[in-house]
Amino acid sequence: MEHGKIVLRLPEWVESFVGRQGAAFDSVETKMRLAIQLARRNIEHKTGGPFGAAIFEMNSGRLVSVGVNLVQPSNCSILHAEMVAIVLAQQTVGSYDLGGEGRPSHELVTSAEPCAMCLGAIPWSGVRRVVCGATGEDACAIGFDEGAKPTDWVGELHKRGIAVVRDILREEARSVLRQYTDLGGVIYNATGGT
Repeated sequence: MEHGKIVLRLPEWVESFVGRQGAAFDSVETKMRLAIQLARRNIEHKTGGPFGAAIFEMNSGRLVSVGVNLVQPSNCSILHAEMVAIVLAQQTVGSYDLGGEGRPSHELVTSAEPCAMCLGAIPWSGVRRVVCGATGEDACAIGFDEGAKPTDWVGELHKRGIAVVRDILREEARSVLRQYTDLGGVIYNATGGT
């Protein structure tokens, strides 16, 4: 990163991997499999942490963007998979509001439930639904700090008109977290984290 400039680059393997997926994202499970595979490949390629995410148009299933966790390689604590997917989706549609008037509804599909930071970004992004694989408890079980989230974070999103679907392919998503620790992946909490 240069002073006064933020550069966001997905790892080189992402474009060819996503290009091989085709356009058949016709179910919540196929969408989640993409997010999980992004997370798995990210750790296998040693390009970041064990989290993957994607933004889709809800009705058509069209893939808008993907994200992988880039915290360590970028030395930037905000580059969680969800944040990367949101930024790239907003750049793709040309608006900070993915739920803006005249736009199709968008959903965020993420291999693990959002941490406190990503949870805070969701209402601002304009997505209308969040689909999660592994739970926050699963991430905490391997040592990640999910931050101070409201106990009823799902209810808080519902109040804002954002649906939440949890535990989609949870075991597959949780297996990526375990694979990360088995491979000696670094648990990169900030000094103040628990």
